[in-house]
Amino acid sequence: MNALTLKENILSRALDVRFAKLYGSDESALAHQRARYAALIDEFASRYGEDRDIALFSVPGRSELSGNHTDHNHGCVIAGSIDLDIIAVAAKNEDSVIRIKSEGFPEDVVNIDTYNTPDESRFGKSDALIAGVADGFRCRSFRTGGYDACTTSSVLKGSGLSSSAAFENMVGLILSHFYNSGEVDFVTLAQISQYSENKFFGKPCGLMDQVACAAGGIVSIDFADTSAPCVEKVDFDLTKAGYCLCIVNTGGNHADLTPDYAAVPAEMKAVAAELGASVLRETDREALIKAVPALREKVGDRAILRAFHFFAENDRVAEQKSALKSGDIEKYFSGVLASGRSSFCYLQNVYTTANVSEQGLSLALNLCESYLSSLDQPTAWRVHGGGFAGTVQAYVPVSAAEGFVSLLESVFGKGSCYLLKIRLSGAVRVF
Repeated sequence: MNALTLKENILSRALDVRFAKLYGSDESALAHQRARYAALIDEFASRYGEDRDIALFSVPGRSELSGNHTDHNHGCVIAGSIDLDIIAVAAKNEDSVIRIKSEGFPEDVVNIDTYNTPDESRFGKSDALIAGVADGFRCRSFRTGGYDACTTSSVLKGSGLSSSAAFENMVGLILSHFYNSGEVDFVTLAQISQYSENKFFGKPCGLMDQVACAAGGIVSIDFADTSAPCVEKVDFDLTKAGYCLCIVNTGGNHADLTPDYAAVPAEMKAVAAELGASVLRETDREALIKAVPALREKVGDRAILRAFHFFAENDRVAEQKSALKSGDIEKYFSGVLASGRSSFCYLQNVYTTANVSEQGLSLALNLCESYLSSLDQPTAWRVHGGGFAGTVQAYVPVSAAEGFVSLLESVFGKGSCYLLKIRLSGAVRVF
């Protein structure tokens, strides 16, 4: 369907049923999405041509609910897709070039036939992610080809809601539908995205972000076997329980934090190596305790503390999954608070030691505690995602949400608080 016809269909509400599955049935939300998709179609038509046969795609961001920095050592997590997403208007082309114009960024133009090996000079660049996803498809014997796409995202960069994973998944989702009949399952799509980020982008991330963005809903993921992670849907409705999932973006600068992020898995794996394993999941807490005296000299105290965090956090995931399944919100929140304490004290990813004067996450956590602990309902808060800068997560009673947002936005700026819902659909072709 060409741009003009599809835009007319959207504005006449012909796609409202599909939009409602992604964004809810509230009329104001649907009106916003109609306008959003229509505007992106206009952008595509003006840049790449209005007579192209186009398709629409959506990939959500994610919120880590349990399991802070466990996935890269083959641990367990709970995560949820959220109702903020990256959307794309795309059309196949006849060459081997992928062109993506993301709103607010220069156009990426990648010849996937020639850019097919990692290039350290391109580490940290979005075109490297595109090249890496295409190479990941080739490595798994999937078909590849060129396409042109325009994207816009409500998953803000640096928000801790996995904008990069959503983008990687989007690149692969389009390849899956245009050249592989949509047959690439969400776990494989996530693994290809992780491959791209590790090998071509130069960031040693785990697999949680990519799986959570691709899967949809709340999922528990066990990465004991990263070639075939065990993914289980967890049926729990936070909205029906009377809570908002609030993400507070403290606006910290992520630019120089790659060494801080990379040190976490590296130090955990250094401990594992001393214990005769490749990752911490292959050993246990008892072996760690026995080895502490020798480990202090070999890897340092921080690495040991991070390893203790891993084992405790892995146990918490199982307990919190059980709590969600049984509807025990107080037990679940107890795990959230324990996770937050462990991340601050032992994982130590709440601020960077390279700039101790900037501690936006610490301040946000203090404000969350001050406000939420005074309420007469169970609540919880913790560092969210990779840490060091970015976001904290809070579970706020709906009745107290307005006051909470007012307080946090008075410190971190208007629009810094996201009141989110869990989205049931993961990475999808919308039309």
